[in-house]
Amino acid sequence: MQTVEFPQSRCHAGIARRDITPPVGIYHRMWGAATHDGSTGIHRPLTTTILVMQPEDSTDATTKPVVFVAIDHCLLWNREMNELLDRVSESSGVERSQIVVFFSHTHAAGLMGHERVDLPGGELIPQYLADVADTISDGIREASEQLQPAVLTYGTGRCDLATNRDFKDETLGRYVCGFNSAGEADDTVGVIRVASAVDHSVMATVVNYACHPTTLAWDNTLISPDYPGAMCEVIEAATDAPCFFIQGASGDIGPRHGFVGNTEVADRNGRQLGYAVMSALEGLPPVDANMKYGGAVISGATIGSWGYEKSSAAQREQASIWREQRSEVALNYRDDLPRHDELQQEAADWKVKEAAAVETGDADAARDARAMIERMTRRLVRVAHLDDADSYPYPIRLWKMGDAVWVALDGEHYNVLQRKLRNRFPDVPLIIGTLANGSDVWYLPDEDSYGKGLYQEDASILAKGSLEKLEAALIDQIEKLLQLV
Repeated sequence: MQTVEFPQSRCHAGIARRDITPPVGIYHRMWGAATHDGSTGIHRPLTTTILVMQPEDSTDATTKPVVFVAIDHCLLWNREMNELLDRVSESSGVERSQIVVFFSHTHAAGLMGHERVDLPGGELIPQYLADVADTISDGIREASEQLQPAVLTYGTGRCDLATNRDFKDETLGRYVCGFNSAGEADDTVGVIRVASAVDHSVMATVVNYACHPTTLAWDNTLISPDYPGAMCEVIEAATDAPCFFIQGASGDIGPRHGFVGNTEVADRNGRQLGYAVMSALEGLPPVDANMKYGGAVISGATIGSWGYEKSSAAQREQASIWREQRSEVALNYRDDLPRHDELQQEAADWKVKEAAAVETGDADAARDARAMIERMTRRLVRVAHLDDADSYPYPIRLWKMGDAVWVALDGEHYNVLQRKLRNRFPDVPLIIGTLANGSDVWYLPDEDSYGKGLYQEDASILAKGSLEKLEAALIDQIEKLLQLV
């Protein structure tokens, strides 16, 4: 082999960054075990980063630009997500169907649901969500105005920050959500350098990694992006360009050291990932270049010399291919999904228990009851948007951009999904983004994880086997997109 080609995409791209840090005091409690409601300060600002991309041949009526939005929040419920997409679409003039929001999934940014407006700090939520939508719209306009020819170069790093978090507590005789040293986790760090095709300056760095941002937990009262904040700081200091983070399939994956209140641990986790990204970036070739064998050089040994050359016209043409594909797969609901009225009664019962514990001064019992009320609140939100059908029409969105395939998926998927997809398509850079426009289905555990009493199974609205059915559908759709079948 005389030439080594590096995977790339060629398109038009524009980038914008905005601050979306909520006001101090806004409702913040994300954890059932937390004893606070409102935030007390800011660890690091929250941001939204907008990446607008469209084909090189923008005159082709069959292809449309896509607006990717990275946002430092856990997620939005169905109602809030729809309101945000509607408002952004109306304000920016971009079709709602072309907007994809990727949540970083930080659990320290605050839980922004309308069901919490009557709680301390909750009165600030409606206006904040409206402001976020307007800020995103403004960023879309800026990014669209800055569209220019761009080259995306794909690389892969490795980072062992992410670990399995389905741990069997032998003392309790059941599973808990915590570091499981015996579990498997994908350490792949997908790295994309987005550079100007004109002057080769770096426009952005896209990072795709699967790890729950749950460094900071119930003891933390500060607004924080968790580890993605320090990760972006490391990368942006070196590249002088925004970092765009896409959360991977992390349903059963979290940081080895997490569930703490110490923000320095979050920063340390972020730096660990940031350095892994930088290592991958430093290993990329120059923009729009390949490695080419230059021949033998007689020295103390006979040396095989290699250098860089500009990508060939054929490679640039291949990198300019742009195909978008959408489909649906019917995923069955669980048979035991709770009814709305049952959950309301259970929540009321726990409120009675909390009041009794407070009256008797039993702080532990009061905290546990409050945590259970939080569970009931989330379960009510989980089923509020469901109809009487037997299955959920799960959306699949794919883009073939040159040599790579981008995947946008609703919900939180067990990590085995991305491991199997990458094993099935080892030569194709796969950007696997989850929590895309929220999480209407919540978790998608694999078949073997059902029946263990895991939190993720309890939270899911889908029946056993749903992840495997989705995996088969994704393989089929990716093969068609790559024209392998």
